[in-house]
Amino acid sequence: MEEKETVAEPTEKKTHDKNEVIIEIRNLKKSFGSKDVLTDINLTVHRGENVVVLGRSGQGKSVTIQCIVGMLMPDAGTLKVFGEEVAELKDKELKELRMKIGFLFQSGALYDSMTVRENLEFPLTRVLKLTDQPEIDQRVEEILTAVGLADAADKMPSDLSGGMRKRAGLARTLIIKPEIMLYDEPTTGLDPITSREISELILDMQKKYKTTSIIITHDMECARITADRIVIMNDGEYIEEGTFEGLQKSKNKIVQSFFKDIS
Repeated sequence: MEEKETVAEPTEKKTHDKNEVIIEIRNLKKSFGSKDVLTDINLTVHRGENVVVLGRSGQGKSVTIQCIVGMLMPDAGTLKVFGEEVAELKDKELKELRMKIGFLFQSGALYDSMTVRENLEFPLTRVLKLTDQPEIDQRVEEILTAVGLADAADKMPSDLSGGMRKRAGLARTLIIKPEIMLYDEPTTGLDPITSREISELILDMQKKYKTTSIIITHDMECARITADRIVIMNDGEYIEEGTFEGLQKSKNKIVQSFFKDIS
């Protein structure tokens, strides 16, 4: 008899505080030259919530999270993080806000000339200005253990597999203990098994560090595992939102297209 593949059940999602708004976006617009990328973005994210933004490539999914950290400034609308309008923050205030936000890039953004340990020490010494080596060592050991890389501290990024690089990038982002995590296509380029492992790790880290997260993806398995709520993006706006199971029953043909191959 042919052995069937066993699919791991997603880790139980944690509840979030529906009364505390962490990110509030209203009528956000952003263009690049004559190209309108964001036409009318509206989104509210509550403390402890994992929100997945689902959309096809080239839709501008990443532009919103770049606006959240002030890498890009919107052309119109409002974007508040912890109740503060990001576009109105002065340089010092923006730096303070960024200290509370972790941004995991698609590549992991590791420094290739540094070991994993040195990559993790960098934000502790340069961003948090820590000087106590025992504390630095303790933080590095703790986060590497949390992401399953306890034995990889002295390896170079070039010696890591794609999944290990993602884990190391996540560790470096989490080591400053951000309140908000922004994930830009966290499973891109990974095989299905490793993608599932990274998705479950994102969920585990949300529970362990009590983060509020936005996850940009077009990976349906990642969305299924990580999302408390999913918003669907099309033509520069969010057209529908709900749980994974709820959106599977949507009558909207654009939404249906994302779920047509999901059993």
